[in-house]
Amino acid sequence: MNSNINLFTPVQLGPYTLPNRIVMAPMTRLRAIASIPNSLMATYYAQRASAGLVVTECTMVSPLSLGYINCPGIYSEEQVAGWQLTTNAVHEQGGRIFLQLWHSGRVSHSALIGGELPVAPSAIAGVGSLHTPIGKVSLETPRALETQEISEIVEQFGKGAENALAAGFDGIELHGAFGYLIDQFLQDSSNQRTDEYGGSIEKRSRFLLEVVEAVASVWGANRVGIKLSPSNTFYGMHDSNPQETFSYVIKALNPFGLAYLHLMEPNEVDLATREVMNPVTPYFRQIFQGTLITNGGYDRPTGDSILASSNADLVSFGKLFLANPDLPKRLELNAHLNTPEPKTFYAPDATGYTDYPFLELQTT
Repeated sequence: MNSNINLFTPVQLGPYTLPNRIVMAPMTRLRAIASIPNSLMATYYAQRASAGLVVTECTMVSPLSLGYINCPGIYSEEQVAGWQLTTNAVHEQGGRIFLQLWHSGRVSHSALIGGELPVAPSAIAGVGSLHTPIGKVSLETPRALETQEISEIVEQFGKGAENALAAGFDGIELHGAFGYLIDQFLQDSSNQRTDEYGGSIEKRSRFLLEVVEAVASVWGANRVGIKLSPSNTFYGMHDSNPQETFSYVIKALNPFGLAYLHLMEPNEVDLATREVMNPVTPYFRQIFQGTLITNGGYDRPTGDSILASSNADLVSFGKLFLANPDLPKRLELNAHLNTPEPKTFYAPDATGYTDYPFLELQTT
């Protein structure tokens, strides 16, 4: 225990000294228009720049990586220019911001990607549905990637990393969680390949590690993070031995010297779906040798507690940051918190996005 460390203790993250240990978690918000980030998004992120670190919503590395309508991308010049609005705005407020690179894999639909089938490690459909231009549809069976195609996607992540650098970000986070493409390769329920990318844990981990190597060659590993969710059940994900699978991967990540590992605790849906690892963070804290961020419904007391226990170095907040642009101040003052409004999480405009009030506007 180290009772001297709490959410407001400065911390070193890669090359950056953060003023607090409060991270704004990546959250899908669907405000990009035709995949191009805009000034409304810049306002949203700048409002929350008092976080020690801001991590953006998941961002496409290619047109075929789209999983949701109005997700932003990072594969075109227009998208790079759009993201520069955000990085400039956050930096003007003294903040630091990482871009989350993402490929949805099988969590997509032909109606979203020009009539083409989604791609995945294996031709196994996920469980769930998506909103598309033709309405809400069930996930369809994806097309299994050919072996030679996998290196092309690794290159897309590398190009996305280059574009994020050009857009002025401070680093990147790889989305290796929540049943998207990196996670699909990793877990054996979605990866039943028989080539060098499937079968053993070592082979199933290969895609993830190749992507890490590609983006680290652009940024330097100390400005690259990765998000993993060993207990996630989204879209029908599961692994026959998550402790063994994720222990192998996390040990393999140690030599890179990454900026951080971002671990997700199970949520209520995960816990209700089946028996999963719970808790996650303390188990893998024993394995990962670098900086660890934890996420899982924390508030100030529980956030301070896990930091004092040394089981995590930073705590990321999702919905609370969505509804409270000045969350660090509110937590520090033990002030009233705005309540998130789920109906406007994915609204097409500023409603439920940039209109949550700041504390001073509620107390004057």
